Amino acid sequence: MGLRSSRPGSTRRLFAGHALLILVPVVVLGGALVASNIREAHEQGLAEGTSEAELVARTAVEPALDGHNLDQGLDQSETTAMRRLVPRAVAGHEVLRLRLRDLQGNVVFSDDGSGFAQKPEDEALDAAHGTIVSRLTRLNSDSDDTGPIGPESVEVYLPLSGGHPLRRVGVLEIYLPYAPIAAQISTAQHVVYRDLAVGLGLLYVVLLAITASVSRGLRRQIRLNTRIAEHDALTGLPNRTMFRRRAELAAEIASKRHRRAIAIIDLDRFKEVNDTLGHRNGDDLLIQIARRIEAAVDPGDFVSRLGGDEFGLILRESEDPDSLLRDLRKMIGYEVSVSGLPLSVESSIGYVVAPDDGTDVDELLQHADVALYEAKALHSGVVRYDAANDHYDASNLTLLAELRRGIEADELVLHYQPKVRTDDHSIEAVEALVRWDHPTLGLLGPDRFIPLAEQTDLIDLLTQWVLSKALSDLRDMGPAADAVSMAVNVSARNLGRPRFANSVVETLRNLGLPARRLIVEITETALLADPARAATVLAELDEAGVEVSLDDFGRGQTSLGYLSTLPVHELKIDRGFVTDMLDDRSHATIVHSVVDLGHNLSLRVVAEGVETEDVLDALRQTGCDLAQGFFFAKPMPLEQLSYYLAERSSRSQVAAG
Repeated sequence: MGLRSSRPGSTRRLFAGHALLILVPVVVLGGALVASNIREAHEQGLAEGTSEAELVARTAVEPALDGHNLDQGLDQSETTAMRRLVPRAVAGHEVLRLRLRDLQGNVVFSDDGSGFAQKPEDEALDAAHGTIVSRLTRLNSDSDDTGPIGPESVEVYLPLSGGHPLRRVGVLEIYLPYAPIAAQISTAQHVVYRDLAVGLGLLYVVLLAITASVSRGLRRQIRLNTRIAEHDALTGLPNRTMFRRRAELAAEIASKRHRRAIAIIDLDRFKEVNDTLGHRNGDDLLIQIARRIEAAVDPGDFVSRLGGDEFGLILRESEDPDSLLRDLRKMIGYEVSVSGLPLSVESSIGYVVAPDDGTDVDELLQHADVALYEAKALHSGVVRYDAANDHYDASNLTLLAELRRGIEADELVLHYQPKVRTDDHSIEAVEALVRWDHPTLGLLGPDRFIPLAEQTDLIDLLTQWVLSKALSDLRDMGPAADAVSMAVNVSARNLGRPRFANSVVETLRNLGLPARRLIVEITETALLADPARAATVLAELDEAGVEVSLDDFGRGQTSLGYLSTLPVHELKIDRGFVTDMLDDRSHATIVHSVVDLGHNLSLRVVAEGVETEDVLDALRQTGCDLAQGFFFAKPMPLEQLSYYLAERSSRSQVAAG
């Protein structure tokens, strides 16, 4: 259930990619620094050449001139001095060429006799105006020069003052060899390049180390964030997101190879632990339960906390998931110690088997939820999804949305079925059975919409409508119904409302009917949904004079000890035991036992599903008090019931007369 670490090969490739990415800016930076250094070397070479030219001008050329303007040319002494000076410098390769120009740029002296016929150059004119001009070139590379191209040199034009700093008498044009300067600069550049390479190398290593460290930290943080995002902070188990992902994988594998079971586990009445012992102890209990579930399943199974008191489980092997899950539920129910207090927690489990119950993960999880709701409603512990119990499809959602409008539009109708005494066939009560006259779907039976309403607060509105309508009809039937009571079915959600008993009593008061004429029918499963709350509500109804009937008795798991403490006045034997009691000896035994039990508890006993006279005779022999079924009458609308009661009343009067 842990996270898999990254593969070494993948990590190495990622690191190599980062190393290349870091190398790119380092190389670009090195290239930029080298280019900048080359430019500086070029400028430094020109500066060196200019300095040497100025030195020649100030120490050799200007002292040889008498200070007059060179426009007049050189006199004999100046020419002689220059011819002594220049050949030695040229012969020593200190100077490649030397020319003197006047202020108009014309050559007045040239060591090699060149340049006299040339047009004045712009550089010479700039120098005549006081600007020193230098450039890197080659000897005889100008368009006006003749002779072979010479070595690389620094060509400098600088103004001559003739010994008077504030005067300009001419221009010195000098070509100096660049090789010595280049050699000196190259030596310095090699040092710079070496230091630059070492510095950039160290920078690369440092950046690489920082990146590696940051990457490791980021990977750790990503792993931590991923774990936090996919795991429950309290128990450390994978969370709902991870559960869905694994359920999707399980559904895919199951559809191709073999079956997979997906279960949802919910702790019953966990809220009571939080309310009684506090959330800290509730959290401690959840942690212990989580560890217990982990220890109970195989290593290949997947356990998750979905939120609150709900856990998810995916079984790798699903040959007998029901047995495995029942064993797990038993282990969850073992006693645990929380703050020194021994606690026992029951659970409900709903599960599906893929691909039998679906192949899409959303469908499977929804079906598992439906099975869980069924397990909680029936108190049956472990329930597998059954499509027959699924009231949660899209069409049902639409129907549920229309039900409120149907109630408000008075589209509901009541049919009534009598409860008849087995000894004299007198009618003691009628049961109100609701129908929906849907404008497009026609007449819908209660099984089509009541289970939907029971999942929402709409059941309160529906129950109140049935209660008010049934009691109004009872009042309006007149003397023929004076001795008849009205039975109304109530859901588990109704019993969970603290003010339900008050609303029933208030309805009776508003209609002017005594409480004894109302029988509230509840099922065993409704009674067990919240026993403490149900007992309180039933006690309030009993105190007000309303009778309580326990419907479908025998299908649920009501404790006899618990039954004896409830203010129940009537037991209704489930039709499943009554209809075939003549053919099924075990069912006949159950009917006889329930009748005896009810009488021993001073309760009336009603048998449902009576369809033949033979069954009625058998019930009469057991001592059953009342019977209800098609043998006497099918559920009928109010008008037919009124006629039915009047006719039965007339027969009774004739028989009495």
